[in-house]
Amino acid sequence: MRTFVMGDIHGAYGALLQCLQRARFNYEEDTLIQLGDVTDRNDQVFECVEELLKIRKLIQLKGNHDDWFIQFLRTGKHPMNWKGGAMSTVFSYLKHAGKEAWVTQDLNGYVTNFYEHDVPATHRAFYENMRSYYIDEIGNCFVHAGFDRTVSFMQQQPEEYYWNRTLWTQALSFEATKRGKQDEISFKMVEHFNDIFIGHTNLLNWDTDQPMRAANIWNIDTGAGQGARLTIMNVHSYEYWQSDPVDKYL
Repeated sequence: MRTFVMGDIHGAYGALLQCLQRARFNYEEDTLIQLGDVTDRNDQVFECVEELLKIRKLIQLKGNHDDWFIQFLRTGKHPMNWKGGAMSTVFSYLKHAGKEAWVTQDLNGYVTNFYEHDVPATHRAFYENMRSYYIDEIGNCFVHAGFDRTVSFMQQQPEEYYWNRTLWTQALSFEATKRGKQDEISFKMVEHFNDIFIGHTNLLNWDTDQPMRAANIWNIDTGAGQGARLTIMNVHSYEYWQSDPVDKYL
């Protein structure tokens, strides 16, 4: 039995399958911790959720894009800030509902022929059961975006876990200032974690489609939402496998 963590999928079904196949993931025995943002940007969100639901030991975190979609499922309204490829999610579900999509936008947000009942009950439960974070038995922390390291982890607002990028940027600054200094200098935070695994902050911004580590933080958002690669990593060995560039499937 192995434990894997996977970065932001963003509806890239072919990339999801490739990662699981290349890691030789066992749907019955292995654990997958998916860091959120299953939705938006690529148009096979429906298929991605169907595949994830096949995994017996799935720990599904919530990303900011997922949170926007959950708001829609709860209220029937498309949030004004539902941007960054949300129409791909609409088209994915309407295709499987047998409806031809239409979308307009007014001052109050998006208007579409997509309704919450177009999403199967199994998928609605999938989104509603997403976690804000996960901490394993050896003190590894898994969270979509990050958190405020100056505040007790459990006391933070849920939005911090799927929006806050400062943990990553501060860790990078720490690594830059640490060079040439003694090893005992540490990246301080209120809560101590073994390793922290995040997505959300696209590593294409650092001109790479490979996972990066800073301090004790692994960022594995390798750009599947921007046409690059999806990454799956073994939590204990740090060995990782990647899909081909998502652009290949478009």
